[in-house]
Amino acid sequence: MDVALSRNGRIALRALFVLVVLFLYLPIAILLIFSFNNSELPAFPLSGFTLHWYHQFLTNADLKAALQTSAIIAAISSVGAVVLGVLASVALTRRRIRGRAAVSALLLSPLVIPYVVFGISLLLLFHTIGIPRSILTVVIGHIVISLPYTILVLVPRLEQIDVSLEEAAYDLGASRLRTFRSITLPLIVPAVVSAFLIAFTTSFDEYAVASFVVGTRTTFPIYLYSALRFPNQLPQVIAVAVVVITLSLIVVVAAEVGRRVAEERLGSLENAG
Repeated sequence: MDVALSRNGRIALRALFVLVVLFLYLPIAILLIFSFNNSELPAFPLSGFTLHWYHQFLTNADLKAALQTSAIIAAISSVGAVVLGVLASVALTRRRIRGRAAVSALLLSPLVIPYVVFGISLLLLFHTIGIPRSILTVVIGHIVISLPYTILVLVPRLEQIDVSLEEAAYDLGASRLRTFRSITLPLIVPAVVSAFLIAFTTSFDEYAVASFVVGTRTTFPIYLYSALRFPNQLPQVIAVAVVVITLSLIVVVAAEVGRRVAEERLGSLENAG
């Protein structure tokens, strides 16, 4: 008899599920509560209800500038990572490459390299070739660390696509670029969107690499880390964290719903074809 099917097994699994949910979301709930607390000290009992910290966050020019910088870096680096990820994934799945395993390991190596080591390496590289630290250097670093995630999302989707669809387009006289634009790309759009969102959130939240190669414009994680050293800025940091988490959840849910709808439509088109 399967333990999971027994009465005690089901109770244990449900209890474990509740504990996991609490472990994941209870800190967020506490953060939300303290963002409305009328006190600079995040502690129970609460002092009262207030929106002052949200107003303070909205009028903080430095914080808004840091958010804007991180958004710009994340947008540029995620586009670059997705473009390179698409090219690499197509090459890995549609071309015969000598040493394919070695090439894949090289492309995925940023996953196992500590970000601190990678940040120091980039800092030394940019200093050696004379590139000053700026938004560009952060973008380059984030493209490298986001590229493996895009490849891991795109390769499985490309492997699911029947190669005969592309071969039929070649037989009808379509070029490789036309085939990719008209057949392959529409079929991998959900994976491209997912890869973009993963790369965007990875870049937006990244601290270790950016701390080494950032220029005069501070990113959002670096600003938050520096603000935590000042107790009077902690409440507005909590407020902006709640805003970022809420927006992230909305984007993730909307993207997942859109991905499922797109995959169902593309699946029906593939079956009809």
